[in-house]
Amino acid sequence: MATTAQLFEEPFDADEYIERLAWRTPGGGSKGGAEAFDPKRLLEEFENHIEELKQLDERIQRRVEKLEHQCHREAKEFAHKVQDLQRSNQIKEAADIIQKLHLIAQELPFDRFADVKAKIASKYHDLERQLIQEFTAAQRRGEIGRMREVAAVLLHFKGYAHCVDVYIKQCQEGAYLRNDVFEDTAILCQRVNKQVGEVFSSPETVMAKLIQNIFENKLQWLCVCRPTLFYTFTRTTALATKLTEFNLGSDKHTFLSKLIKSIFSSYLESYIGMEREYLRTRGAMILQRYYDSKNHQKRPIGTGSIQDLKERIRQRTNLPLGPSIDTHGETFLSPELVVNLLQETRHAFERCHRLSDPSDLPKNAFSIFLLLVDHLCVEHIDYALEIGLSAIPSADAKNANLYFLDVVQQANSIFHLFDKQFNDQLMPLISSSPKLAECLHKKKEVIEQMEVKLDTGIDRTLNCMVGQMRHILATEQKKTDFRPEDENNVMIQYTTACSKVCTYVSRQVEHVRKSMDGKNVDTVLTELGVRFHRLIHEHLQQYSYSSMGGMLAICDVAEYRRCAKDFRVPLVLQLFDTLHALCNLLVVAPDNLKQVCSGEQLTNLDRNLLHAFVQLRVDYRSARLGRHFS
Repeated sequence: MATTAQLFEEPFDADEYIERLAWRTPGGGSKGGAEAFDPKRLLEEFENHIEELKQLDERIQRRVEKLEHQCHREAKEFAHKVQDLQRSNQIKEAADIIQKLHLIAQELPFDRFADVKAKIASKYHDLERQLIQEFTAAQRRGEIGRMREVAAVLLHFKGYAHCVDVYIKQCQEGAYLRNDVFEDTAILCQRVNKQVGEVFSSPETVMAKLIQNIFENKLQWLCVCRPTLFYTFTRTTALATKLTEFNLGSDKHTFLSKLIKSIFSSYLESYIGMEREYLRTRGAMILQRYYDSKNHQKRPIGTGSIQDLKERIRQRTNLPLGPSIDTHGETFLSPELVVNLLQETRHAFERCHRLSDPSDLPKNAFSIFLLLVDHLCVEHIDYALEIGLSAIPSADAKNANLYFLDVVQQANSIFHLFDKQFNDQLMPLISSSPKLAECLHKKKEVIEQMEVKLDTGIDRTLNCMVGQMRHILATEQKKTDFRPEDENNVMIQYTTACSKVCTYVSRQVEHVRKSMDGKNVDTVLTELGVRFHRLIHEHLQQYSYSSMGGMLAICDVAEYRRCAKDFRVPLVLQLFDTLHALCNLLVVAPDNLKQVCSGEQLTNLDRNLLHAFVQLRVDYRSARLGRHFS
């Protein structure tokens, strides 16, 4: 076919074309050629060539039709563009004319040109409406260029603001399909920000108006419907931070702050009231849920004068004024409850920080702190201390289970958490305000009230411990322990009473160490050690001692002294060292008595005390030992 195409070279001559075709066909040339003339072959070639020409003609025809159709379509589109441009120009021209007429009409006197002014105004409004409709249609079609042209014309009309309103309304259509208004708003503003710069001459004004519209409609509605003010406020302020990347005018930060204030001000004014009510309800629910889980009905704690009088008498005399409560080892202190209350308060401090006006922040934070004090310190810790105090048995109770030290341990742990939250979360909110002194005073007051009850309970517990030791000694110590019938047949190292007391004391010392921390351990163990020493000192003075009995008493005191080492308190060990030295007076030879009394450990003691110990010897009268103290 390519060969055939070459035969159509210009200028085209039909006879010449056939002649060349015949010449190119083998056996088809003129007479006298290299090959003999073959008419059948030439006819066959002509028939084939005619068929090829038909096919070529069909292809060329289809191509021609396609080009004609394309040309017709382009011509039509061009005509439309020309019409659009002409129409666009007529609008601009008409707008320019009507705008000028409208300005001129403002100067004409109404009484003489009322009809003219009315016709101009009518034409002005009609054209303005047509322009806005054209802008709306162009926006729906996504024709940025046309939108820009119409917006430029409308700029000098009063309806330009309406044009902006239409644009803002339409650009939000379909933008809020998800459940996250804030994320949708950020995406919408990102998209619109690129477009307004291509359409409007003052894009920052349009962006600001769009954001104002979103705040006053979408977000304002969200504030009403969503109960969690903190969530809405936090997301809104985070959105405002994102929006600062757009051009919203010279003072966009102030603009956004005013928007936030405008939609939240009515809610923020009453915020702290809602916060307090929520915390009060939530705290009461957490407390009640805990006591319900323990199947415990909270006892009213008496605060009247009679109750106070009973409490003072109990503290000073340890008299059993009414039965003690059996708590079955329950401290009524819950780490889980404490964590829940502190967590609620932590969230409240965070909300307070974000939602409070700076001038109200310290006052609001203090009011939240007072609720924490009420729920945690008064309703939970103080109540547990009261129950714990009521559960402490009298000092003469036998085999008493002492749980108050467990209460002390848990109360101390809880108060450390309370103190940590005070320092970490409350202090930053009040540190530079007069409320700081008020908070510190309240905290000190709470601590002191708790310490009074803790000290009272510890004192009573120590009395119970001493009472238990006294009971052991009274039931286990025999008079014959220190005056054995057979002085030569004493095989024990120390008495049964001493062994049981030391076992009990060691167990209590370990209990104190687990329940206390810091200096409190030494303070309580010092007091317990002093009472322990006093008890043993008084106990030993109830008996008379033979020579072997005195040796056994020395062995007992040596064992008591070994037990006293567990206290790790120098004073307690010193007291038992002195007691051990005093017991030597029970066995020393009469001639050496004066020398022993002048020894390093006894020389500074009152001579009446030394004399009293010597009087415990069974040979006191027979050996005339009193003459050494006359």
